[in-house]
Amino acid sequence: MRWTPVESSAFWAAGYVEDTSWLYLLFRSGEVYRYFDVPDWQYQQFLSADSKGRYFGRHIRGRFRYERVRRSR
Repeated sequence: MRWTPVESSAFWAAGYVEDTSWLYLLFRSGEVYRYFDVPDWQYQQFLSADSKGRYFGRHIRGRFRYERVRRSR
């Protein structure tokens, strides 16, 4: 997986694994979360959204199973 830097006040970067449909989000807090079964088209919409935080809140948060991968240091 390759991280894609994003312009956002909430996130540093996003990554996506096509084989598993896993979306990784690196928050500005330093925490990394993995979201399961996220379609590629939704990842692409996230990347192209004017507001990544708004898109996340409306279309990802609460809609996909997730886990924290790494805690903030």
